[in-house]
Amino acid sequence: APKVLQPKKLRRYSWLPDVLTIEGSIIKRVLGPVLTVTIFAAGVATASEVYGKHVNMSNNVVPLLSVVVGLILVFRNGTSYDRYYEGRRDFGVLTAHARNIARNTWIQVNVPPGPPSNQVSSNQGGISGLSSFLKPAPSQTEVQITEAARLRREKIRFMRLVISFCYAVMHHLRDEPGTDYEDYKSVLPDGFEHFVSVLGVDRTTMSNRFRTHAPLGEDAPTTPAAENGRPNHSTRIRVQSGHAAPTENTALLSDDHTTVEFHPYSTSASMPLPLIIAHEMTRMLYRWKLRGYIDPVGPAGLNAVTTTISAMVEQLTHMERVATTPIPISYGIHLKQCVSLYLFTLPFTLISDMKWRMVPVVTVVAFTLMGIEGIANEIEMPFGKDKSDLPLHKFCAAIRSEIEYIMERLPEGMDDDVDPFANVDVAGIR
Repeated sequence: APKVLQPKKLRRYSWLPDVLTIEGSIIKRVLGPVLTVTIFAAGVATASEVYGKHVNMSNNVVPLLSVVVGLILVFRNGTSYDRYYEGRRDFGVLTAHARNIARNTWIQVNVPPGPPSNQVSSNQGGISGLSSFLKPAPSQTEVQITEAARLRREKIRFMRLVISFCYAVMHHLRDEPGTDYEDYKSVLPDGFEHFVSVLGVDRTTMSNRFRTHAPLGEDAPTTPAAENGRPNHSTRIRVQSGHAAPTENTALLSDDHTTVEFHPYSTSASMPLPLIIAHEMTRMLYRWKLRGYIDPVGPAGLNAVTTTISAMVEQLTHMERVATTPIPISYGIHLKQCVSLYLFTLPFTLISDMKWRMVPVVTVVAFTLMGIEGIANEIEMPFGKDKSDLPLHKFCAAIRSEIEYIMERLPEGMDDDVDPFANVDVAGIR
């Protein structure tokens, strides 16, 4: 069974153990820059105390820089945590939508009750009546049982698509295109990987995919498929040989032959896997609507499920916005320049009063300021695989466990003669 995320319990308040903890802290990230500032401070102290150089500076400059550095660091840290919180909130909303659509589909999509069996038999005639002498026609109950079994398989496929959507969102946000991952093997419905390979799943990262279009004001690159406003189906044939393409005068049995590969589509366009899954889910709802499986709950039931799928795609777009909108480069560069200017100016203002004691003081100040910037840099992208990032794989495992519990143990909407708690494992309820 997949490892499910459990709610964290409130631990006993501790201070000293956290102070002495290195694993999970920011020390490893800022160790190099802090040592650089420490070595520079030691050089300033050596020049002043050993060689007698006059390197002290007025204390009027540092307070001005400290105010600016403090404001920039506060804004930087707050912006990064807002991104972290927004990522967790968006994935939490996606989890709620997955739970709702799984429950509504499992209960509301059912085979509509048919007419009585005697009415069905009285309406049969002609060829059907002649065939009844040769082979007994199935009763209405048998037809409904067969149709209900087929619908149950389709509902299980739909529920697995809901699980796959959550996993696909996780891999998409981590710039992991394709379906060659362990968590897809037991989640994707049978035959869906071939379906995706034919359509062309997006195997490029988000950053590269957003660069495929021409900038505003420039013409998009033209392809033979778009010339003269007509599709050029010849682009579906790709010659994999260095020789010239065969003509009508080329012999059929010649040594100079070519290998021709046929493709179902004229271009190599692609789409992110979550959107393909959402498209397939919507298609299944449309087919169920045509067959009358959603009619018992009325238009409101169909609208609720369709709106939920749209909301899941909307949450994907929100998380894409967090993942593809980095902190502006100029802001990050200016922040590091201001912090560095402050730290490299500080030894000159403290050397006259603190002598050699200035070195550890500058080290502590450098660790404090650089640590704040390092924390902000670590949490501004919450969808990665670091220990400080969101445990998306555990969130997806929790969704999978809950939906599989519904499919295996909870009754469907038309199971009136079934005790809803007969097969429920009380120990499995959290």
